Amino acid sequence: MNERIIEQTLLRKLKYLGKWGGSNTSIDNLPKGFPKHLRGEVKDVAKDLIKKNLLLAKLTSYGLEVSLNPEKKKEIEEKIEAA
Repeated sequence: MNERIIEQTLLRKLKYLGKWGGSNTSIDNLPKGFPKHLRGEVKDVAKDLIKKNLLLAKLTSYGLEVSLNPEKKKEIEEKIEAA
C-alpha cells in the first residue's frame, strides 16, 4: 500500500468519524483497521499530515491526540476524492 492511499484512507476515516477541530482521537487509534504490517507506516503518514497542517495535534497527559484541521477542509476533501 503506498503512502498516498494510506493518507487518503486516514483522512476519510477521520472525516467519517467527525474528527474536525475540537473533536480529537488518539494517534494510537489511527492504525486500527489497517493490516498489522502497515501500522508503523500509518503513524509515519499521520506525522507527515501534521507537518502539512492537515491534521491538528494536541499533546495531552495521556498522549498525542489528532483531529482534522477545519481551515484546510477543502484541501482535505480534495485529497479524499482524488482517486
